[in-house]
Amino acid sequence: MLFSNNSFAAFLLSGFEYEKTGEKMMKAKDSICRCADEAKRFVTDDCCLLFIIDKSRIIILTKFVIFGMIKRNSMNWQQLLSVKRFGMEKYHDEKHHDRTDFQRDYDRLVFSSPFRRLQNKTQVFPLPGSVFVHNRLTHSIEVSCVGRSLGMVVGRELRKKYPDSGADFEEISSIVAAGCLAHDLGNPPFGHSGEKAITSYFSEGKGKYLEKKVRQEGGRWEDFTNFEGNANSIRMLIHQFNGRRPGGFVMTYSMLASIVKYPYSALAANDKGKFGFFQAEENDFRKIADELGMACMQESPLRYARHPLVYLVEAADDICYKIMDIEDAHKLGLLSTEQTINLFMNFFPEERQMEMHRTMDRVNDINEQIAYLRSSVIGLLVGECTAVFLENEKPVLEGRFEDALVKHISPLPNKAHKEATDTSYKKIYKTKDVVDIELAGHRIIGFLLDTFITAIENPEAKYSELILSRVPEQFEKDAPTLYGRILAILDFVSGMTDVYALDLYRKITGMSLPTV
Repeated sequence: MLFSNNSFAAFLLSGFEYEKTGEKMMKAKDSICRCADEAKRFVTDDCCLLFIIDKSRIIILTKFVIFGMIKRNSMNWQQLLSVKRFGMEKYHDEKHHDRTDFQRDYDRLVFSSPFRRLQNKTQVFPLPGSVFVHNRLTHSIEVSCVGRSLGMVVGRELRKKYPDSGADFEEISSIVAAGCLAHDLGNPPFGHSGEKAITSYFSEGKGKYLEKKVRQEGGRWEDFTNFEGNANSIRMLIHQFNGRRPGGFVMTYSMLASIVKYPYSALAANDKGKFGFFQAEENDFRKIADELGMACMQESPLRYARHPLVYLVEAADDICYKIMDIEDAHKLGLLSTEQTINLFMNFFPEERQMEMHRTMDRVNDINEQIAYLRSSVIGLLVGECTAVFLENEKPVLEGRFEDALVKHISPLPNKAHKEATDTSYKKIYKTKDVVDIELAGHRIIGFLLDTFITAIENPEAKYSELILSRVPEQFEKDAPTLYGRILAILDFVSGMTDVYALDLYRKITGMSLPTV
């Protein structure tokens, strides 16, 4: 026996109902455990769960029955699509606007300084020389276009399915388009190598010595050793920087939730170290998620199910960056015309390929032919991903669907997408120019972090005063905790463009001097 005769308990788990052929056995109403004498959940060797209600009643659920009996409460669309603005929850605008709240989100991002700075941040390849390739800005705009298409299809189909629903399905396209614009705002300079450089500085570089001090103050060290651009994007959008209004960009709750690809803290990070919000923004994210009715999967460390529209933002990004990187690689001569055509053609059955070849024969310009194939592939993947989303709407709303949509598309385009991914890693992401950017990013970002963090540790030193004078007032370099001060330096460094970071590095090291 794993329990004593005087053990009486009713185990209630928030968000679940236990049912057996219409007979309700238990229903959870609160995240509490109500007890007679003591609350216990017993697990026997044969994986049975025993719930002791009183001396005369024992409910036994075997592992074979549990999954058929547990029904997870579902998120609902009307609550998920909210126009409430973060930081302006109590404000009610009586004025009639020609634009919807979600369209205003989109426009607010387009006119913002962080969005403009994306034009000088590396996507994959070094910034333009003789051939113009994608940067973070052009990438974000293209992702937004694809996201709008995904949202339009999904919104239209959901309206057909739920014609009487009060949910704003017609606004899904605007929410996703805005989310796509914002998804890379928090990425540091020098592409993904910038994230690696920051992580490396704290996990194995000169910043490692700070761990003990940060932890002693109650700071979350994992926020730094797994630095994540996605979490930084949310911080940039909702944090009240010095001199700024509460709520940051004051975006709608739904738009903010749509970009949180990993809705959990660094303490619950996946095997790749991915997470969705820093310790500093955890309570704010909880507020957003609870308001939208997002399923809380775990309290400590905090973990939520994704907002459904995250899948569409993610799909738009997945569709664009692999396909556009291949087009860029072709322009740079890293992939031959034949290789590029084959990679794109592989997405289609033979009959369609014959038709596409006839269309291509109408023009002689190679770049135009490649552009036609690229647009055809994107159109195909938009249709495939929306079909996967709509087919899996129920598990998505129940928080049970975890993979990217693109991983569940039809076999033929799925195989082609994997081939494109493999080619990208072998022929593109490991080329000399791309590796050189990574090397430069590590050196420059590592140096800047070390210089400014050393200064905030010793702010009274004369050199520290000079160094810290370069940090704009909006960043809280005098925050009361070391964790907060380090975040302020990360805010400053991660917001830099490639050119600004390089210029500042040269000036601090004396490699270049301002002209008089």
